[in-house]
Amino acid sequence: NGAETLLRTRQLEAENERLRKLLDVKGRQQANGRVAQILYAARDPFSRRVIVDKGQQDKIVAGQPVVDDAGVVGQVTRVFPFVSEITLITDKDQAVPVQIVRNGLRSVVFGLGNGQLELRFMPANADVQKGDLLVTSGLDGIFLSGFPVAKVVQIERDTSYSFARIYCVPVAGVENFGEVMVLDPREPTVLPPQVTHDA
Repeated sequence: NGAETLLRTRQLEAENERLRKLLDVKGRQQANGRVAQILYAARDPFSRRVIVDKGQQDKIVAGQPVVDDAGVVGQVTRVFPFVSEITLITDKDQAVPVQIVRNGLRSVVFGLGNGQLELRFMPANADVQKGDLLVTSGLDGIFLSGFPVAKVVQIERDTSYSFARIYCVPVAGVENFGEVMVLDPREPTVLPPQVTHDA
């Protein structure tokens, strides 16, 4: 019915607004980067990779994180003079350390190669719910923490296994063509000189 659709649209708009603000904050804090246009998808049907119009000429280096206005898209894996290859988070070789926004639980999502992701290493009794939002935990030293990565869409708990199978879909428009932002590489975190609080 119309009212329900409208309500859902409003909810989505509110959520998008929140994500936008989140990314704006990220942008102001420390995430600098350059906007790149996705030119085409790589031909290998089993991998999820795209080619963008920025490369060595634009100081792009392998390993740089790639996001869009909603969340994490992937990571630069190969760089050529004028273009770069980005492996999407849905690729079966990609793994991103994440945490569940609702309760702070940490784990890792792996691409499944079919447009979906799987949240692994979660005990079967872990507090994971359908609809949970996963954001980068920042533990890999590549992604800053707090970028939206995926939403939980299906949980299969099997008593004979100690782990649950948790399927997720990306939050970003990972399989869509358009513009992405290649973030500058993370600066290694340098611990400040020791500060004593008892002085």
